[in-house]
Amino acid sequence: MTSLSPDLERARRDYAALVEQGLALDITRGKPSPRQLDLSLEMLKLPGEVYTAEDGTDCRNYGGLQGLPEVRRLFSGFLQVPLAQLVAAGNSSLELMHDTVVQSMLSKLPGAERRWADEPRIAFLCPVPGYDRHFALSERFGIELIPVPMTATGPDMDVVERLAAEDPAIKGIWCVPKYSNPDGVSYSDETVRRLAAMPTAAPDFRIFWDNAYVVHDLTDESVEIADILKLAEDSGNADRVFVFGSTSKITTAGSGVGFVGSSPANVKWLLGLLGKRTIGPDKVNQLRHAMFLRDEDGVRAHMRKHRELIAPKFEAVDKILTKELGDSGLATWTKPAGGYFISLTVPEGCAKEVVRLAKGAGIALTPAGATHPGGNDPEDRTIRIAPTYPELAEVEAAIAGLAVCVRLAVAEKA
Repeated sequence: MTSLSPDLERARRDYAALVEQGLALDITRGKPSPRQLDLSLEMLKLPGEVYTAEDGTDCRNYGGLQGLPEVRRLFSGFLQVPLAQLVAAGNSSLELMHDTVVQSMLSKLPGAERRWADEPRIAFLCPVPGYDRHFALSERFGIELIPVPMTATGPDMDVVERLAAEDPAIKGIWCVPKYSNPDGVSYSDETVRRLAAMPTAAPDFRIFWDNAYVVHDLTDESVEIADILKLAEDSGNADRVFVFGSTSKITTAGSGVGFVGSSPANVKWLLGLLGKRTIGPDKVNQLRHAMFLRDEDGVRAHMRKHRELIAPKFEAVDKILTKELGDSGLATWTKPAGGYFISLTVPEGCAKEVVRLAKGAGIALTPAGATHPGGNDPEDRTIRIAPTYPELAEVEAAIAGLAVCVRLAVAEKA
C-alpha cells in the first residue's frame, strides 16, 4: 500500500479535526441578518394614525396602481428611472420580474410581432456566474438559457452582441449591473452603452436590469453605473429596458417595496395588464417606508448602518481565505465593493466535492452549480459565499472550515 503524500495526510487530519468540532453553520443564502432587520424596527410603528399620502390618497383604500409618488421619489434617482416611469408595487422585485415575463408571454410587448407564448422558441442570455432565481424563473416558463461569460466589466459583450444579432429567438438578457451576484462585478460604462445600442434580431428584445444592490455599498465610495434607460432612448431603443429594484435588503425583507421602471410605452403596457390582477399595492406599507426613509440622504444614512454590520463579515472572509489559501494557488476569490456575495473559484472539478465535504463538517454552502443554468457549472469551479446572515464569529468559523475542505478536495483530486 502506497503512503499518502504529506499534503494529503495533513489535509485529512485537518478535516477530521474539523468534523470533530460538531459545527452547525449556514452560509447558503444572501439574507439580511436579524441585526440588520432590527435597523427598521421603528418603521413598523408607522404610519400610526396617519393614512393620507402627499397627494391626498387615503392609503387604506383601493387604487393607486403605480404606487405612492413619495416612495417612488425615494428610489427614482438611485434606479435612474424618471418618476413618471417608475412603478412601486409589492414587497419583491422578483415578483415583478416574474409578472413581466408572464405578461410578455400572454400579451404582445410594444414592438413585438406576437406574444412570446406564440413563438416556437424563446431564449434568454444569462451571464455566468449568475443569479439562480433568474435561471429558475426562466426555466419555469420553458425559456432556453444561453450562458455568456462574465468579465471584469460585465458580460462578454462580443459574445452578447453576436448572439443577440443573429438569433431572433433570443428575447432578452438577465443583468445584475451593480455588485453582481455572485462575483460583485459592476458593469462598465462601455458595457452599458453597448447593451443599450446593440442590434438585435428580435424586435422585442428586452434587458431585465435587476439593480438589486444599487445602494448596497461596502465602502465609503459608491460605484456609479451608466444610465441605461437614457442610453437606450438615445440609441433609438427606448423600449429595450426594464429596470427592477426593491427595499428587500434595505428595510424588512419580507415586507418591503418592489420597483419596476421602463419607457413610457412599456409602463403603460405593464400597468394596463397588472390592473387586471390587482386594484393597487399595499400603500400603507409604502407610506411607512416613505416616512421612515424620508429622502435619498435618509436612504444613504440607513445603508451606512447596514454597512457597519456586514462589511466586517466580508473583511473576515477575505482575511481568513488569504491566511489559509492565499499563497497556495488552490483558490481565488472576489473582493466586492458592495452587494451580498463573494465568489470562490477552486480548481476544475472540485467545487461539488468542497461543498460535500463542508456539509459533512456541518457547514452548509449554496450548492455547487447554483451560479449556472440548470445547476450545472460545466467546469465545477464556482462556489458562492453568502456571509451576511450569520454572526461574525460564525462567518469566521465557517470560512476557516471551508478552507480546510478546499485543501482536502484539491489534494484528493491531485
